[in-house]
Amino acid sequence: MVPRTNRYKATMSADPLPSQTSADTTVVRIIVAVALGHFLNDLMQSLIPAAYPLLKQNLALSFTQIGLITLVFQGTASVLQPLVGLYTDRRPLPYAMSAGMASTGTGLVLLAHADSFGFVLLSVALIGLGSSIFHPEASRIARLAAGMRPGFAQSVFQVGGNAGSALGPLAAAFVVMQRGQVSIEWFAVVAVAGMALLWGVGRWYSAVGAGRALARKSRARATGPLPPRVVRLGMAVLVVLMISKFVYSVSLSSFYTFYLIERYGLTVGQSQLSLFLFLLAVAVGTIIGGPIGDRIGRRRVILWSILGILPLTVIVPWLPLVPSVIAVSLAGLILASAFPAMVVYAQDLLPQSTGMVAGLLFGLAFGIAALGAAGLGVLADQWGIVTVYRICAFLPLLGLAAFLLPDLRD
Repeated sequence: MVPRTNRYKATMSADPLPSQTSADTTVVRIIVAVALGHFLNDLMQSLIPAAYPLLKQNLALSFTQIGLITLVFQGTASVLQPLVGLYTDRRPLPYAMSAGMASTGTGLVLLAHADSFGFVLLSVALIGLGSSIFHPEASRIARLAAGMRPGFAQSVFQVGGNAGSALGPLAAAFVVMQRGQVSIEWFAVVAVAGMALLWGVGRWYSAVGAGRALARKSRARATGPLPPRVVRLGMAVLVVLMISKFVYSVSLSSFYTFYLIERYGLTVGQSQLSLFLFLLAVAVGTIIGGPIGDRIGRRRVILWSILGILPLTVIVPWLPLVPSVIAVSLAGLILASAFPAMVVYAQDLLPQSTGMVAGLLFGLAFGIAALGAAGLGVLADQWGIVTVYRICAFLPLLGLAAFLLPDLRD
């Protein structure tokens, strides 16, 4: 039973939070707060790929080096996120989210003044460290605040990140590309705002969330764990599906601007606007996926969101500019609906380890994207960027593995 409290006062509001009598209550203000934190976090992170054309020009980088930048950034976050999630499941550190923001802000300042490839790698590693601290703990708190609406909470949380990622290319196009590499440091102000916001979320956890976490763990122990075979199968299939989703996604987030410039002769600014349309569609798909999963089941959402984009991805490399941009955006919308369902499905497999599971999935997402970006960068240097998209078009076929996901609704 969660203790009743009437004394919590968050830094985000002067009014006390209404009393919480059950871990099943949905605390929308906290979900929105961590989503806003996710927005600020991913806005800063998205400046990295959005600034690739500028960094490539200033430092004379190859596509292979561009892929390695993504590898270091994503790889740092990938390795550390599951470890952070595992630790915070046992010893929660809600105030650490602010420290993660500080690390990201520091990385941006260093990136603004990077004058060598090695300096760039150090900068993005610090940004990756900030991400590894933020994502597992923020996702765990979103799940605690979700009550009986975990899909809704995960979608709102993730759409915050997607909205930030979508705004990054616009910020790069209208600020960084106009003012130069040094203007990247201006966005460290965003990190300061995020630190203040997430400190308030940490206060809510200390006053209310910790009790909800104990109630949720007690309920999970009472119902008993799922059979190990079911957990292993479910997690193995999710890994296969994430390879399909995130390799295709990183082909767009890291190389889509170069593809549009080479294939259609667009300017850097025009290509950034097209990337923004894709990322905006991803944000819309994310907010749709969780609530639909709450209604019809996560398994169905995962299946149709990954396998369902195959007709679009196959024709994209052969289309004229406008239909191609529309098809890519529509594919992004459909594909993005999968990840909220994946995270909640995995947390349902291991309900006593929601932070570790979130860290594992976010870590896998970053790691798969890192390796995918590095590999695709090598292929782009060898065979050309257009050929890369013709190869990636068939990745959604891995979505057939979703038919093997255990049905957890019973």
